[in-house]
Amino acid sequence: MHKKDDETLSMEATKIYDFGPEPTPSFNFGETTPTQLSKQYSKIVQQEQVAWELNYRLVSRLGSGGQGVVFLGERSGAFDKTFYLALKFYRPDGYQDVKTYRKEMSRLAQVTMEISDLQHDHIMDVHNVVEYQGILVLATEWVKGFNLRELILPTTLKHLKGTVSDDRWNYINDVVLTNAGFQSRFLPGVAIAILRECLAGVSALHRENIIHADLKPANVMVKQTGNVKIIDLGSAFSTKELPLRPTWTPRYAAVEVLEGDCHTPQSDIASLGYIFFELLTGIFPFAGVPNNKELITVKKDLWKRFPDLLPADVARNTTIVELISKMIAPDPADRFQTMDDADSSRSGATKIQNQLVKTDLSTDGPQELRHLMNDLANVERPTMPPELSSSMS
Repeated sequence: MHKKDDETLSMEATKIYDFGPEPTPSFNFGETTPTQLSKQYSKIVQQEQVAWELNYRLVSRLGSGGQGVVFLGERSGAFDKTFYLALKFYRPDGYQDVKTYRKEMSRLAQVTMEISDLQHDHIMDVHNVVEYQGILVLATEWVKGFNLRELILPTTLKHLKGTVSDDRWNYINDVVLTNAGFQSRFLPGVAIAILRECLAGVSALHRENIIHADLKPANVMVKQTGNVKIIDLGSAFSTKELPLRPTWTPRYAAVEVLEGDCHTPQSDIASLGYIFFELLTGIFPFAGVPNNKELITVKKDLWKRFPDLLPADVARNTTIVELISKMIAPDPADRFQTMDDADSSRSGATKIQNQLVKTDLSTDGPQELRHLMNDLANVERPTMPPELSSSMS
């Protein structure tokens, strides 16, 4: 995998240093007249292609996992200006040879470009797919904010208590986020707003026959605007071309996936259901479960007994109970068949939001989350405790 001639192999992705046959001449602007500059402009806009060198400074490591490493990148631009974005470098480890790695990276490049065409508000924007010295690099927007895992860590609330006023602290606990013991939990009005934006984003993927296949709290970001973005497209695939090596997180995978079946829209629904259950309860699902076989048993059992695990204010809402039931049912046939069904059916998220409005329990979720992001602006990013970080795979 490390031979120098790997760099000469082609890949169906944009090359970072493809300047074309006619490189653009440099200009000494101190000696250029307005007329000359206008002529240069006319020449450029009549060309069939343009090219320039892009340089990225790797500022900091945002995260790493089985697929690779993600960096915060700083892209240099004109007039000494810079632009931040996220760069994910896909590791070749685990592939039997270079040919297999490149075939899978070509597939991933294709599906991410299809996702970029969506331009959906709740899906991470894809800027480019680059081949750098034989390694696939995905350039995406840098979503500035906190992921759901970070927000429900108990340390986040502890940090907030020391930085906001007593009135604001009480309001946060009554309306937005409150302690649930092991973790924090979102209040129903905010949790349902998060779920609805997730449903909208993943539904857009499904309409294009794309499965996300790795939905989990760490892959859902809350932006500074208070809106939600689904991130990490490394496990996504089109149903027209299945991945050579599926990658996903067992803790949030549907029962049938753990049993060996391929991901489907219904398995994405189950994953979102587990996330929603965790947001509402603060319970870290399936903690300490050692293997897939045990996970299957525990997830089937959870479906039967989850109403008893819900907080009293949540369990009283029979529509919420039915919504969760139809998202995490072990049998895909018992689940909602589409994300749109989970949002707009008689037991869907929209109906729950309307019920909360009628009972004065509704809240403007994005606005509340935006204020929360402001509260967290000067808070140190929470650290994952060992009992969680050792169980996130």
